[in-house]
Amino acid sequence: MRLILALAAAAAATALPAAAAVAPVTPDPVVAAERAFAADGYRLGVKKSFLAHMAPDAIVLQPDPVNARETFLASPDDGPDDPKLEWWPTWAGIAASGDLGFTTGPYSVGGKRRGHYFTVWKKQADGQWKWVFDGGVGSDPSASPGPDATPGFLAMPKVPGLYPEGAFSKVQAAEAALAVDAKTDSKTAYLKVLACDGRIQSSPMAPATGCATFGPELDWRAGQIAFAPLGGGISAAGDLAWTYGAAGWDRDGAAVKAHYVRIWQRRPEGWRIVFDELLVPRSPPPAAN
Repeated sequence: MRLILALAAAAAATALPAAAAVAPVTPDPVVAAERAFAADGYRLGVKKSFLAHMAPDAIVLQPDPVNARETFLASPDDGPDDPKLEWWPTWAGIAASGDLGFTTGPYSVGGKRRGHYFTVWKKQADGQWKWVFDGGVGSDPSASPGPDATPGFLAMPKVPGLYPEGAFSKVQAAEAALAVDAKTDSKTAYLKVLACDGRIQSSPMAPATGCATFGPELDWRAGQIAFAPLGGGISAAGDLAWTYGAAGWDRDGAAVKAHYVRIWQRRPEGWRIVFDELLVPRSPPPAAN
């Protein structure tokens, strides 16, 4: 009887299909989406490529947040002699649920490097990746890898359990705590929540890419900053979030109005900033006499 049961069990096991191996989640799909976006930008021009790759609810800063689709539809078409805009990813990250990610890297205009872009990507209901935020700064791109280099990836920490329900409220609480501290000492406030493998950019210097390099970038920023959150989103797994908002400070007796965009990642020690960018409007040229 035992032999019959063993043979039956063996036959049943043979009949069952082998479990498919689960591929690890990596930022590769986000990098591929960015490269396709950039290729269309060079081939089709800025307006057509940005419209083709944006989500319906995407935003841009003009300088305040506005709907990207409405803004680009109202903008003039590219001219045949316009200098080409090119960009490529050098660093990227993705959520454990594979539905939210980002990339950043250099951009050039007319073949000359001008700064660094930053894009937040969200997987849509139909499975396509579309960008929900796009913005850049003039941070020095001269030492950044070229278009053919393999991008670096943000590590995905192992955290005990995931809690998508209510996770964004925890991110908002972390933002609120940072805002309170930044009113007194923005550098100390940032250092409390910046991940040492993160990246921050805004100044004319190259992006700061770790704890050892954060100091000069944070020193360039105002000592006291007033932050006001405006929005953002979070992954289905509740482990990666993006936020944006207003930022303001006084410089040489004048009020400066800017905006920030951040990526927060859930770590064993709590929510940490892995990317931060201050977007400061350029000063208008002096009036002609």
